[in-house]
Amino acid sequence: MAVPKLKAREVLPARPQDRAKPEVRKRMSAPAMRTFFNIADKWALSGREQIAILGAPAASTFYKYKAGDVGTLSLDLLTRVSLVLGIYKDLHILFPDASLADRWIKLPNSNPMFGGRTPAEFIAQGEMDCLYRLRRLLDARRGG
Repeated sequence: MAVPKLKAREVLPARPQDRAKPEVRKRMSAPAMRTFFNIADKWALSGREQIAILGAPAASTFYKYKAGDVGTLSLDLLTRVSLVLGIYKDLHILFPDASLADRWIKLPNSNPMFGGRTPAEFIAQGEMDCLYRLRRLLDARRGG
């Protein structure tokens, strides 16, 4: 399943201060969650890992999101999804083999940042900083 492309009006606004506006968040919420779940499927993330990466929403909320009942997401949750999308993009730039790009997140990694865990286990600690750290690492590796 391909990661859905966002329509022009669903893309993050050019002005960062607009991202906190409820009408902007509402417009972005459903496409963001569809994208997250498509990536989570490609990465073979468990439900527990998905919930942790999303910042531990209640199980009932998580399953509503999976069913497409999204409503308006918080800025925190949209930021988490944006980081996941950036990580996905970085991996596909670094590894032209799409299969390897998608499997990388679950492969053992000797980078000290991961502390002996896979990148998936690292970001599934639930802290947004872990997502930022992985994104920065991959950005640096691709020269971005």
